[in-house]
Amino acid sequence: MSSGATGLIIILAVLIIFVLVILVKSVKIIPQARAGVVERLGKYQRTLNPGLTILIPFVDRLLPLLDLREQVVSFPPQQVITEDSLVVSIDTVVYFQVTDPRAATYEIANYIHAVEQLTTTTLRNVVGGLNLEEALTSRDRINGQLRGVLDEATGRWGIRVSRVELKAIEPPLSIQDSMEKQMRAERERRATILTAEGTKQAQILNAEGRRQAAILAAEGDAKADILRADGESQAIAKVFEAIHKGNPDQKLLAYQYLQTLPKLAEGTSNKMWIIPSELGEALKGVGSALGNFVPDMPATNGSTPHAPAGNGSAPAGNGSAPGRVTPPAPAAAPASPTLADSPDSQL
Repeated sequence: MSSGATGLIIILAVLIIFVLVILVKSVKIIPQARAGVVERLGKYQRTLNPGLTILIPFVDRLLPLLDLREQVVSFPPQQVITEDSLVVSIDTVVYFQVTDPRAATYEIANYIHAVEQLTTTTLRNVVGGLNLEEALTSRDRINGQLRGVLDEATGRWGIRVSRVELKAIEPPLSIQDSMEKQMRAERERRATILTAEGTKQAQILNAEGRRQAAILAAEGDAKADILRADGESQAIAKVFEAIHKGNPDQKLLAYQYLQTLPKLAEGTSNKMWIIPSELGEALKGVGSALGNFVPDMPATNGSTPHAPAGNGSAPAGNGSAPGRVTPPAPAAAPASPTLADSPDSQL
C-alpha cells in the first residue's frame, strides 16, 4: 500500500470521527421533568422541552439541565431573637419548584442559595415581632408569612415557593428548664384539682346516700309505728268489746285495778311513784266486797241471831238478854261505779 492510500485512509477516519462528534453535539435528548436552555453564539436562543432536539454544532450551546420537579431544601438552624429578647434556634424546610427555566438561569446566579438567605432574613423579621410563647404556638402563622414573602420575592426568579415549614424551634436550655417546671406545676395543679373534685363528688354522693337511707329508714319506722298503733288499737277495741260483753261488776274492776298498780313502778329508771287518786275508791270497793263476804255465826243457847242495828252499835236495854253479841253492821257500800268510771274504760 502506497503512502497516498494510507493518507487517504487517515483522512477518511478523521472525517468519520468528525461526523460522529457533530452528530453527538447536534442531537440531544431531554428527559422528562427536565428543561434546557440553548444559547446561540452566546445569546439565549430557546428553551428545550423533554424529547429529541437537534442543535447546530459549534453554534448552539446547551446549558446544564434544570429540574422542574418540586424540590425540598432543609436549611441549617438559624439563631433568631424574639420580641422578649430570647435567642431561639429555628430549622426551616422550603418546598419550591422552577417554573421558568430562562428566569432561573439568567435572573439569579444561584437560586438555592438565594432562597436560603431570603428565608433567613424573612424568618428573623417575622419571629422578631413575636414573643417566645407566640413563636412556639404560631407555626402556621409564621409559615404563612414566610411563604407569602418568599413567593413574592422569588417570582421574578422563575421559582414558586409552595410551602415553608418550621422543622424545630429550640429555646435556650434555661428557658427549657423553666418551661418544664411550669408544665410540671400545671400538671400537678390539674391533678390536685381533679382529685379534689373527685373527693367532693364522692362526699356528695355519700351524703346523698346517707340522706336517702335515713329517709327510707324514717319512712319504714313511721309505717311500722302506724301498723303497731293500728294493731294496738284493734287489740284495745277487742278488749273493750270483751269487757262490755262480760259485764264486769265493781269487785272485778277493783281487783284488776289493784293488779295493775305494781306495773306503774316497773323499770330501773323510776325514782318516784305517784299513787293515783282513784286508789282510795278502789280500796273501798275491795273492802266492801270482803266485808259482805262474812259467814253466818252459829246460834248460842238455841236462839237465832238478831238482825243488826242501823248504826252498828249494841242495842240498849229494854229487856235484851245480856251476853248476846250482835255482829256489827257492815259499812254502807259506796255507789257501784259504772263501767265508764273504771280505769280500763278510758282505753
